[in-house]
Amino acid sequence: MHKILLAAYLLIQTFQITQAQSTYTFEGREIKPGTKENFSIQITAEKDTTFIPVTVYNGAKNGKTLGITAGVHGYEYSPILASQKLIKSIDPKKMAGVVILVQIANVESFKGRTPYASPVDHKNLNRSFPGSATGSITERVANFITKNIIAKSDFFLDMHSGDAPEDLFPYGAYYSNSNMPEISKTGKEMAIALGFDYLVNFNTDGKKYMDKNELSLYCTAEAFKRGIPSIDIECGRLGIIEKTAVDQIEKSVLNLLSFLKFLPEDKSIVKKTPIEIKNRSYFTAMNNGFFYPLKKAGDIVEKGTQLGYTTNYFGETVEKFYAKEKGIILMIIGTPPLNKNEDVVVVGHL
Repeated sequence: MHKILLAAYLLIQTFQITQAQSTYTFEGREIKPGTKENFSIQITAEKDTTFIPVTVYNGAKNGKTLGITAGVHGYEYSPILASQKLIKSIDPKKMAGVVILVQIANVESFKGRTPYASPVDHKNLNRSFPGSATGSITERVANFITKNIIAKSDFFLDMHSGDAPEDLFPYGAYYSNSNMPEISKTGKEMAIALGFDYLVNFNTDGKKYMDKNELSLYCTAEAFKRGIPSIDIECGRLGIIEKTAVDQIEKSVLNLLSFLKFLPEDKSIVKKTPIEIKNRSYFTAMNNGFFYPLKKAGDIVEKGTQLGYTTNYFGETVEKFYAKEKGIILMIIGTPPLNKNEDVVVVGHL
């Protein structure tokens, strides 16, 4: 009898040891279980220099790793400000596993208040992955994120909002591919757990960037291409700060952490069944000029509905945009300047 009790005791002790988290090392620094550390990662390319602010949470219990990026576009303020709140609202003492949170991936764009691209090398970070260790400053930022965050992650989340000219409707999104059914399924479950009313399927079947010999370009695509369940948040609009959007992003991340069991189950979470959008229509400008939107993000439109029109610099109408299918406007340009080849409207098919 005593031998049986001793064996049971040893089994329990072994289980507890395996459940305990070990010290996590990031950039040469050790992070003890149940704690977090802030890092200022220096990136240099010849005469150019920048940094990436990163917070790493090492949970009190053993678990997997979630990588999160915000500010890949530095003018998209809602995810950046939500990240500032998450610094305090994620409690590593209650956590299992590791969370690596990039507060602002594109600091130079943030500092320079420039939409889309860095003012230093004029490159779009979200078209630069996996990056290069010997490239321009933006390419080196992408390279660091790829090697030191994405490659270490079991799950990945990239957070965006409507950039300076973009009126955007909030949604969660997941990457999918028919050749990666289990990874796609996990991504979909993660995206649903965010708690948005709409869910967009970023289907990558036939996409050139999924070829192993091609650049992935997009931050989340780089993660998904590596076999990591990958999702996006799109929440916030026109580069403005709205508390509702910031709070929604923060809550969505905490929802995700609860779903993935990084944090204890939150029974107050109201589980939603979002409307899934599997197809989208993109409308691209064929002319430079002034854009006049006739609808706003979130509007439901019928096939044939006029969405907006473009005039030249003398007020003459040169282009009109009409919905191709019934759908919801996910994004529409909300400021007057329009450049040829820009996306003007994105409609999710319903």
